[in-house]
Amino acid sequence: MSITERYRQILERIDRESDHLYEILPEETANALRWVDIVAEELQDWVDLVGEIPQFQLEAKLSPVLLKAHGDLDRARVFLENSDHQEAGELVWELEQELYRLLNDL
Repeated sequence: MSITERYRQILERIDRESDHLYEILPEETANALRWVDIVAEELQDWVDLVGEIPQFQLEAKLSPVLLKAHGDLDRARVFLENSDHQEAGELVWELEQELYRLLNDL
């Protein structure tokens, strides 16, 4: 699977899981969920461009985007875990790991 396809799959999963988290978590977690939304918005900004970036420039162009997204998801995860929402934190951790694996493959 290409980097572009994986990037788009990760974005779709983040969108889907974000919606799911909003449905199951209490309003007090909205701040953490906003970080997940920010990640989705930032990744969405690159979704059309990622397929147009030449292979030799992918690492330089996408690494900062993926690192920032990973950091934002980590903020959300820590907040959720500190608010005793372990399952939601584990879900966000899985999203972080997907981003990290993509970053490593660049």
